[in-house]
Amino acid sequence: MPSMDLDTIDRKILTALQADGRLSNVDLAEKIGLSPSPCLRRVRLLEEAGIIDRYVALVAQHAVGLPVSVFISIKLERQQEEDLDRFEAEVSAYPEVLECYLMTGTQDYLLRVVVADLAAYERFLKTKLTRVGNVASIESSFALKQVKYTNVLPLDGAPIDPAQARG
Repeated sequence: MPSMDLDTIDRKILTALQADGRLSNVDLAEKIGLSPSPCLRRVRLLEEAGIIDRYVALVAQHAVGLPVSVFISIKLERQQEEDLDRFEAEVSAYPEVLECYLMTGTQDYLLRVVVADLAAYERFLKTKLTRVGNVASIESSFALKQVKYTNVLPLDGAPIDPAQARG
C-alpha cells in the first residue's frame, strides 16, 4: 500500500467525504475547488493508500430496533498472544459486537454491544459471551443516553502518519 503525505486539498476531500460519502465526483470537485479529473485522481490515491478505508451507510440504531448500547469490560484469565487472538476472533464473529478494543489497565477488552432490549442482552451474555474461553470476568454498563457520536475524524491541522492509516 503506497504511503502519501496529505496536503490541504487531501484534507478537504477527506472532510467532505466524511460528511457525505455519496458526493459525486463532480460535486466533490466543486466543493473543494478542483476540476473533476484531478479530484478523482486524488480520491483514488487516497483509496489506494488506505486512507479512505471504505464507504458505508450509517444506520440509525434506534430506527432499526436496537436502542440498547452496552459497554462491556472483559478480563481474561491469561493474556498470552494466542489467548488474545482467540478471544478477538470469537467476539469479532458476533454481530451484536460493534466495537472491540484491547485495553491497558485492569481490564483487557472493552466491547460496545447493541441489542433490542434487556432480554436480548441476557441471551447474548448467556449464549455467546460467557461461552468464550479464557474469560475471567465480565462487567456490563448500560448507556442511558448517547450524548455524542461521530465517525468524523478531526483532520484540521492534525498530522496524519500514512503508516498508521490502516491502524
